[in-house]
Amino acid sequence: MHTTVQVAQAVTDALNANEFTVTFTAQRAALPAFTLEEMKDLHVTVVPREVASSVLDRTRDEQEVKVDVAVQKKVASADVAEVDALLALVQEISDFLNRKAMGDAAWKKTENKPVYAPEHLREKQQFTSVLTVTYRLVR
Repeated sequence: MHTTVQVAQAVTDALNANEFTVTFTAQRAALPAFTLEEMKDLHVTVVPREVASSVLDRTRDEQEVKVDVAVQKKVASADVAEVDALLALVQEISDFLNRKAMGDAAWKKTENKPVYAPEHLREKQQFTSVLTVTYRLVR
């Protein structure tokens, strides 16, 4: 199994093994595509993003593996309270993954840029936020 897939599956399993303030089942996907009708339910999707390898020393390589964790849900409107609640879940997921190794992959950093996609709120009435989590592997 490809390294990014292994790390993405480990992230998915870890999210599903934890209890969050909002109940969800994370799913790993190759291409997350949902209809607007399906978006009425909360979706937490884990997608392998990228891997970069570099020389660490004479016998070992370092791999930097990135995985995206998307939180998506159709909202009634751009209501601040509803968006704030979903942002709180994104922060809770980020805090959970912070400094948590996934097997042999050590956590390096988490990015959330932008915090959510305003164009999705405006055009689809859908909250979308993506965490990009970076892990480091030595091989």
